[in-house]
Amino acid sequence: MTCADQDSGRRPVPGLLRWIRLFLRHDAGPFSQFIKYGVAGGVATGVNIVIFFLLGWRLLPCLTEDDIMVRLLNVAPAAVPAARRALNAAIANTVAFLISNAVAYTLNLMFVFKGGRHRWLVEVGLFYAVSSISFAVGVSLQSLLIARYDLMTTLAFGTNILSALMINFMVRKYLIFQRP
Repeated sequence: MTCADQDSGRRPVPGLLRWIRLFLRHDAGPFSQFIKYGVAGGVATGVNIVIFFLLGWRLLPCLTEDDIMVRLLNVAPAAVPAARRALNAAIANTVAFLISNAVAYTLNLMFVFKGGRHRWLVEVGLFYAVSSISFAVGVSLQSLLIARYDLMTTLAFGTNILSALMINFMVRKYLIFQRP
């Protein structure tokens, strides 16, 4: 401990700093890797949600008066028929997907996986391809639930998030990025 540390009352925490450095390494164990993947995915999902609901509220109306997010945020949605709402939700989700997937790729490369198994452009293409498959399934289900069953947009939107999580980690881990 330095004199400055003694004077300020701060204690160095080398054990914690060492643990954080080890945790953030690309060759961290599978459990650490999955936790980091979850955090990166959580951030990307947060970006997706914010963009989706801003678009769905202001530019591409797809929310209803009884929607959870409408009540939570206390906003006034525009009234649109279910078929138009389904289309608007799909478009808003597509824009949100493109942006949040770029965030997910960047965070995964920085903290979770190690790039280099493929050339960079191929790696990005594969990353988006895997996400696109799970996204297509989720958006199809979302649109079906809205258009056919008039389900609340927020609940239908949740199906997209759940379907993506199921396959993305394993495919990215074993087919796209290098394994430590």
